[in-house]
Order: sequence, then structure tokens, then C-alpha cells
Amino acid sequence: MTAMREPVFFDVDTGVDDAMALVYLFGSPEAELVGIASTAGNVGVHAVCRNNLALLELCGISGVPVSRGSETPLVAPLRTAEDTHGPQGLGYAQLPAPTAALTEHDAAEAWVRAARAHPGELIGIATGPLTNLALAMRAEPALPRLLKRLVIMGGAFDYRGNTTPVAEWNVSVDPESAAEVFRAWSDAGADHLPIVLGLNLTEHAAMTPELLSRLAEAAGSTSLPMSLHDARGTVSTASNPLIRVLEGAMRFYFEFHHDQGEGYLAHLHDPLAAAVALDTSLVQCRPAPVDVELTGTLTRGMTIADWSHRWGREPNALIAVQVDPAAFFDHFIARVGEFARRL
Repeated sequence: MTAMREPVFFDVDTGVDDAMALVYLFGSPEAELVGIASTAGNVGVHAVCRNNLALLELCGISGVPVSRGSETPLVAPLRTAEDTHGPQGLGYAQLPAPTAALTEHDAAEAWVRAARAHPGELIGIATGPLTNLALAMRAEPALPRLLKRLVIMGGAFDYRGNTTPVAEWNVSVDPESAAEVFRAWSDAGADHLPIVLGLNLTEHAAMTPELLSRLAEAAGSTSLPMSLHDARGTVSTASNPLIRVLEGAMRFYFEFHHDQGEGYLAHLHDPLAAAVALDTSLVQCRPAPVDVELTGTLTRGMTIADWSHRWGREPNALIAVQVDPAAFFDHFIARVGEFARRL
């Protein structure tokens, strides 16, 4: 590893936008991906593992260990989101079965091993339920101090939920793990706070057919522009193999958002988190104590920021409150387009 490359550990429940985030990291020259933890969430953990291994092989990436996480949240039964991401998590995209194997250790241990191997240097990113991270912090309470930075995509602050009226998907799937991570961070005495990207921020990062066409062009790929008027499930004809997969995934995601009344677009929650992990200047943040509601009949999974200091607690998170979506997409298209062009 050169001095210019930073070790990155990615915990994902791959997922359409998680796949886009992985590809962004593959194309980021300053990132050295040292491990992937597969977490149950958008789809079951076995499908997540398959997606992660298959994406690595499609992109010609070798030597990145992939570990299987818990099949269920800490307490609640698992809920998945095939309606959002497709039956296998990647929408209409088709990937060959991977040939590589998973690690023999689980995802929680993978977190700990990576942090101990790169003390004070590791950048952690979590874009799914926080089950694996909570279990890792149980095994190694010093984990927050071992990390250089942690970026979490989760929650909704002063903003509506996308799973219940008040709860965001990742936190809603396993609210106990999210609450445990925030508490553990408060107790660990780390000199940095996790950066949390909630829906209030990530829903500003809306991919459109026009932006997807720009990505194909940057990759040097022939491709037909997508349209709301296309037949559902129209197969991508992109000449570039990665763009073909991304278009197949994104078409399903566009259709889902359209059916939800949000327009023919798709929120790129997880790629934004990956970008912020490598360049924190992309967002502006406010520190606050954060906790998760676990027992409310109507509010379970709600993330609460105590902006007014009513609890008397010290901040345990930096909540991202402002982003320039155009700058993010310029950045994303340039990196992923160049990476895809080289395949």
C-alpha cells in the first residue's frame, strides 16, 4: 500500500445503491479496500455475499476478503426489501455465479481484524443495518478508537422516514444494533465522532436517466437512454459490461421510486456515504447526541438528535446537514466512468 492509499472497510447489504457505492470505491485511487462485510438487510445475507463476490469478479478485483454477517438482526426478525432492490438485490441485472470463497471468519470478526491490522488508519463505512458493527464492538470495545473515521448511512433527522412515517430503512431493520453502536461510541472515548448521513441528506442525491447517460458516456459505452415510457424490465444494451449491470440495477430502482410517487429517479444514499468517507469536505455536519427509539408503538426505529441539549449528553455523532448534489455527481461520474472504461 502506498502512502496515498487509505485502508477502507465496507459493511454493506448489497442492494442497488450499495453496488454503486462498491463500484465507486473500486474506482477511487486513494482507497485500498481491505475487506467487505456482508450484512442482511436489502436481501438476505447469502444473496448479499453472492452480490459482493460477483461484483468483485466482474470488476477484476482480487484479494479483497468478503465475510458473511449475521443472518438476522440482534433482536427482531429480518425484514428484506426485494420490492425496492429486486429478488436478488441487483434489480434486473444478471451476474454470473462467483467462483471466489468467503472468509472462514464472520463479518464481526472481519471488522475487528481490519481495525487491528490498521490501527488509527482504517476508514469504516456502514451502509446497511448495523448488526455486524454492533457485534464487532461487543467483541472489541476499543473499535471506535482503532478507526480513523466511520461513516454511517442511516436514520432521518427532522425528516420523514422511508420505512415508517419516522424511521429510515437501515435503522428500522435493526434498531437495537444502531442504538448499541451509538452508545458504544459514547463509552469508547474515541477522539472522533461517526459521520451520519440520514435521509434528510441522502435524498438530495437523486440519480436520473440523464445522469446515468452521462455515466455511460464517461465510460465510453454505447447505451440507449432510459425513459419512463420504456417497457418495464427493458434489458440494457450497453456495450460496457459494468455499465450494463448498473443500468439493469438502476432501471429497477427507477421503477420503484416512480411507483412510490417520487419520480423516475433513484436516491443514491450509499454512494454518497462512500464519497464522504473519502472526502469529508463534501458535506457540512453538526454534532449532536443521537439515540434510537426502541419501544415506541408508532416511533420504533426513529433516530433522534438532541439539538437543544435536553438530555445533558455529549455529542456522539456528526450529522451531515448539507451537500452539493451536483458536485457529488460530477465526482461520482468521473470516477466510475473512468473505472468502467478500463475494464
